Amino acid sequence: MVSLRFRLTALSFVTLALALLLGLPLSTPAAADATKLFEVKLPPALEKPMPESIDEFKAIQSHIEAIVAKVMPAVVNVKIGAQGSGVVITEDGYVLTAGHVSGAPGRDCTLTFANGKQVKGKSLGQNVGADSGLIKIMDEGKYPFCQMGKSSDLKKGQWCLAIGHPGGLKQGRTPPVRLGRISSPPTGQATGQGQFITTECTLVGGDSGGPLFDMYGKVIGIHSRIGNSITANMHVPVDIYRDEWVRLVKAESWGNNKGGGKGGAQKTPPGRFSGVEFAADAKELKIAKIEAGSSADKAGLKVDDVITGVNGKKVATADEWRAAIAQGKAGDEVTLEVRRGEQTLMLKGNLDKIAKAAY
Repeated sequence: MVSLRFRLTALSFVTLALALLLGLPLSTPAAADATKLFEVKLPPALEKPMPESIDEFKAIQSHIEAIVAKVMPAVVNVKIGAQGSGVVITEDGYVLTAGHVSGAPGRDCTLTFANGKQVKGKSLGQNVGADSGLIKIMDEGKYPFCQMGKSSDLKKGQWCLAIGHPGGLKQGRTPPVRLGRISSPPTGQATGQGQFITTECTLVGGDSGGPLFDMYGKVIGIHSRIGNSITANMHVPVDIYRDEWVRLVKAESWGNNKGGGKGGAQKTPPGRFSGVEFAADAKELKIAKIEAGSSADKAGLKVDDVITGVNGKKVATADEWRAAIAQGKAGDEVTLEVRRGEQTLMLKGNLDKIAKAAY
């Protein structure tokens, strides 16, 4: 059984927890989209910003335990040089993972299921820019699999589950489960941070390629990288895999500006402005927390400041903030336009380390 720990602190709810040989399919696997894995009815508590009673906590926990019991058998560890994660989405063994995990087409790998069973696989296609990748299990058989959802339907604040192998495969440990909410759904941008789903679900090295589930137990994304804070983790939208299915199965490799992985940075890597967290319920970039000694702290930012511009460009959302910061590289100076009370300030800071991949 999956155990979850919930805590209420100062009215805020923080939840931590938990074909290549036989012919090429021409479209996204119908079985993965059409098969009804199990009937799911959401408890009313999941439609609220936070549970309001012990009974609602228990209802959420029971719901998550039921989902995890169904999807866990399809979550795999991927050993292909380094260790990552993946999820089986067809009965004959197609596995979604991150592009920086699968790497170039034609690589041999070992996949380990939660029950300890190991099978051989081979990497297929990879979109380097979107960080999407596909692996095919080469051992014949029928495998547990998960249903693909639709990332285009996601809403901010929606609950979700992240599963993977943080720190790599550990014998006797099933993949840990982490509960969180969608911070921002994908915007549909072809490039930049807007193409990713961002969530509060904590990621650790080894989680890359693992599945992000909605509360119906459907795969809505694949873990790509760790953002600038523990509550800004990025996932490849599952719709990208659906749109690119033919190229992925044909083992094509395309795109540039890698989305994650060791060595995955550009030659001129994007910068990172660390130590600032924005208020989740604000309609603007209002600062809720500043980490001591961080880039934000050194720049002179304070709690309750509202950031309105970066290097002369207006920003009003988290996506616009991330996109503006990503234009620079480590060490670059940035000028921030800040509203503090009735004052407008121009503060200068420096970008530091690039965002860590969740590989």
